[in-house]
Amino acid sequence: MNDTKKRIVIVGGGFGGVSTALKLSKLKVNASITLVTDKPHFEYYAGLYRVVTGKSPLEVCIPLRDIFDGTSVEVVIDKISEVHLSTSALKGASGSRYLYDYLVLALGSETAYFNIPGLEKSAFGFKSITEALRLKQHLHEAFESCEKQESDKKVCAAHIVLVGGGASGTELAAELAQYTKILAKKHKLDPSLITIDLIEEAPRILPILPESVSKVVTQRLRRLGVNVMCNRTVIKEDVETLYLKDMNVKTKTVIWTAGAMPNRLYRDVKGFQLDKKGRVVVDEYLQAVNVDNVFVIGDAASVMYAGMAQTAIRHGEYVGSMISVKLKNQEGVEFIPRPTDFAIPVGTGWAATIWMGMHFYGILGWWLRRAADLRYFFSILPLSKALRVFTKGKTLCETCAICAPDES
Repeated sequence: MNDTKKRIVIVGGGFGGVSTALKLSKLKVNASITLVTDKPHFEYYAGLYRVVTGKSPLEVCIPLRDIFDGTSVEVVIDKISEVHLSTSALKGASGSRYLYDYLVLALGSETAYFNIPGLEKSAFGFKSITEALRLKQHLHEAFESCEKQESDKKVCAAHIVLVGGGASGTELAAELAQYTKILAKKHKLDPSLITIDLIEEAPRILPILPESVSKVVTQRLRRLGVNVMCNRTVIKEDVETLYLKDMNVKTKTVIWTAGAMPNRLYRDVKGFQLDKKGRVVVDEYLQAVNVDNVFVIGDAASVMYAGMAQTAIRHGEYVGSMISVKLKNQEGVEFIPRPTDFAIPVGTGWAATIWMGMHFYGILGWWLRRAADLRYFFSILPLSKALRVFTKGKTLCETCAICAPDES
């Protein structure tokens, strides 16, 4: 490697990190570009709910080698455990040390349980493919066990509670409402025993969206058979009971989608200023305040609209351009936050979509969402690979022998 080259290190292989690396590669910057991530694949979080309901993980699990094949980006599989701003160095769990001239931290967020007793131990998280597959395995085992249980035990096993009425909880609740009917039929379980509750602490689900959208989506969920319960606060959970302020729910399946916090590594970095949410305070160029050449993007940046995939993508593209400008000793322009579009699938063939300020519901909203998925795949993959990933959703990947598709 040419020793005169500047070293750009990007930490995190999610939307923001991938976007930054691709932008720098396209700009052909005179620098080495290293992407350090703890997974060899990119997880398309927007489609994660489909993995739980039998779709192939390949639809949302894209190898990084496919994304960066033929580019100047070097992908290193390691987990960064320490960031030393004073020496411009990172330490990985592998023991490796990474020096940088420019650093981009795009570590995203992790599940927050708000110290509610029993939740972290007993509830199912929903922020990774690993968690999604674990939940799918549990659902198969729960339904398979119903055949040998007494009636009251069947009701408990077939009762699914989702806590958190944001986009993730809403999407998964709708998908499960349809999918559990298929599971019930295959496991010879009376579908009337199935109960799906969506619990939200706020007065309505999807609280960040216009109230009119929340109302339409709530009606759609109820038509699918989901019990939407707002103004409910979770107190604790044990093995078979979820305790709310005013009621208890018997269930073996609690899915927690109600909280997220910035990756814990940010809290350990000496020199970062954090806001009340634990996000890193950044300047108008998405640099950590009072820290030269260190950018923080995505969920952990203390800026408007952080926490959305589209925002992380925009952050990555902007920072890629900003680093290119800095390498040329030129002046950059300030980052301007922009509101994002939304597309919330609510069961197969139906979505609530806000695009360019207009609201679309039903099949049109669904196709707009799928078009957005395809457009993103085209932005990170060659045409043939993008189409292959997009069509993987048709492939069933079931867990138990009863539900596995017949290959004969």
